[in-house]
Order: sequence, then C-alpha cells, then structure tokens
Amino acid sequence: MRVLVSSDIGGTDPDDFQSMIHLFLYADTLDIEGLISSPFGFGGKKNILDVIDQYEKDYPNLVSYSDKYPTADSLRSITKQGATEVANYTGVGNSTEGSEWIIKCARRDDPRPLNLLVWGGIEDLAQALHDAPDILPKLRVYYIGGPNKKWTPDAYQYIADNHPNLWIIESNATYRGWFTGGDQSEEWSNTGFPEKYISGQGAMANFFMTQLDGTIKMGDTPSLAWLLKGDADDPSKPGWGGQYVRAWDRPYYLFTEMPSASDSIQEFSILEIALSLENYLPQLPEAKLLVENQALAGTFLKDGRVRFRFSPKSDKIFQFKVESNVAELNGKSGEVTVFIPPPHLAEQASEKFPNWWTDDPAPEYMEGKHIGAKTVSKWRKEYLTDFAQRIQRCASPAN
Repeated sequence: MRVLVSSDIGGTDPDDFQSMIHLFLYADTLDIEGLISSPFGFGGKKNILDVIDQYEKDYPNLVSYSDKYPTADSLRSITKQGATEVANYTGVGNSTEGSEWIIKCARRDDPRPLNLLVWGGIEDLAQALHDAPDILPKLRVYYIGGPNKKWTPDAYQYIADNHPNLWIIESNATYRGWFTGGDQSEEWSNTGFPEKYISGQGAMANFFMTQLDGTIKMGDTPSLAWLLKGDADDPSKPGWGGQYVRAWDRPYYLFTEMPSASDSIQEFSILEIALSLENYLPQLPEAKLLVENQALAGTFLKDGRVRFRFSPKSDKIFQFKVESNVAELNGKSGEVTVFIPPPHLAEQASEKFPNWWTDDPAPEYMEGKHIGAKTVSKWRKEYLTDFAQRIQRCASPAN
C-alpha cells in the first residue's frame, strides 16, 4: 500500500514520536512515499529525522527479518517540511515543500490509491487540493481530527466547502480507543506494556521510552492500524483502526451575535461567529477570541464583519471573550453549549459528502464520552501483541 504521513511531530502532540516509531516497524509491509512535518507552534522536519536516526541504528537487525525495510537514507530523502503556521480564514495560503510533495506523489503513474495519514494540521492537504484539484481522486485520507480540527478549523472548512467529494475518514474520537479502554490490566496497561515489551528492545524502543515518560498514547497510530488489519476499501468493516459510518452533513453553525448558553452545537463541529462592525476601524484592526487555551485570530472582511472559527472537542459549556483594539469589540463575551452527536445521525448519510466517513455515535461503541472508541479498544491485546513482536526485531537479528 502507498502511504504518505503528515505529522505535527515535535509540535503540540509528543505522542507522534511513538507513532512514527510504530510506523517504521511496519515499513517492510508498506510503500512509504513521504513523511511531512506539519506542526503548528514548534517542531519541524528535524524531529522526523531524529526518529530516522534511531531507525538507522536498528536497521541491521530489522533488515535481517525482511529485506523490504527501506534504508534510513531513503526515508530521509522523502522527509519534507510542511506548513508551520495555521491557515488563515481562507484555509489556504502559500504552497510548502510538503504540499508540493503530496501533489507529486499523487500524480505518479500508479493505479493504487495514495493513503494520506494526517496526524496533525490539515493545512498541507488543503493547500495541495487548492493548487492541484486533479489529485483528489487518487487520495484516501485518514484524518485524526478532534484536537487537530480544534487547532486548524479554517483549513478543514476549506476542504469541506470546496472538495466535498474527497475520500476521507474523519476520526474525531474513535482514535482514542488506542489508549483508552480495552484490556488495561497489568502488562496491557499504558504503562505496564512499555515497561515489559518495549524498554530495552533497541534504539527506537529506548527513544520511545523517553516520550511521555514511557506511557503509551500513540493517538495517531489507528490511521496506520486501519491499513494493517481491516478492509481499507470499506471503513464500515471492523479493523484495528476503527469502524466508521458514512458522514452526515458536516456540522457548521454561523452566529451573527455572540452565542449564549442556550445555543447548542455538536461536538467537533465548526462554529463561526461573524460580528458586524458599525464604527470606524483603526488602520490595523486586531481581534482575538479567547476560549480556554486558544486565542483565535479574527479576520476582518470587506463585508464589514469580523469572523472567528472554533471547533470544540468535548461536550460542555464553552465561554468566549474578545480582546481587540476595536472598541466596540473589546470585551464582548458569550458562551455555547456543546453536545455529543446523537446516534440517529448515523442514519443520515450526506449526499453532499459521498465519500466522507466519521465516528459511529452508537452508544455501544462509546468509551466513556468518546464515540466510536470501542471499535478500536476491543482489539487492544491483538494490536499490542503484534507491536511487541515487531519491536523485538530491533533487539537482535533473525536466527
């Protein structure tokens, strides 16, 4: 299978280091065509190269098990720098080495689809589709949404608005089953498993133990696990990467005034607040919507409004406050109530998004409040056992 990974490794999610190690352990079963660094805030291409350096140390043992493991230099040659800033309101901006690499790979004369696993921001995919919409039929995207959608709502909305025919799995909560639920007893727990099966098993294993204090998260790994065990052609079938339903219309809410607690929206939706401005603006107007740990930049459009976008990743009441050098905006506040998508939405497959898949909201698949997560966690012993067998290859050569 053709695979290209876009990761915010070294950025806001340190567990990407763990997922990258897991990816390299299975590199003999895949055609890895690209590794794109797409962090926001900090991190970069160097962080992928750091993992490749560890892989290089384990390579002599790995290749004794399979001559299909790629060399470290071949992996370095396909490691590219992607977007390092979140997209503005349009969702797109300038092309990057990463977005150009997506286009180059997708345009190769290969009848197989290109599986793009998005572990971080979705900016590089949005930019690639903007610059080369002809690549869309070649792509199969598995997007770890949830927190990543929270940080990059504009790029996501660009894709939903302009490329609704994209084949994509939007995993907003299902992925959590990798580290939440399932058999968490002793050696199968998030701390017990690494201690027993990973520690001391080679260079990558030792590097794994330096991340998150050696505790398993690997929240992006279900995207790869979907290719390892399951039906890659049919996301509705069970597999290590989860089980999904055809998406209902992608939830989007527009408010022209600050919302209140009586207003409700779906978890993982896109909330847009568009506030009218009647008074004179300074030469360089600025505004930020403060919500929890985010400061969302406002966009001043020629229609006389300032716009903010936000995507909630949990069900609760969120409170907002505006900070601005525009007097009529500064200090405005509001709140909104977020609810978990109800099960009946799975029966409302969208005509607009014919190839879009998302978490199954059926109650029997919930881990706590995380919809769909049990479709991953039920495989916990199986995928961790396979992981343990794989990482042992790094410790010693085949007999």
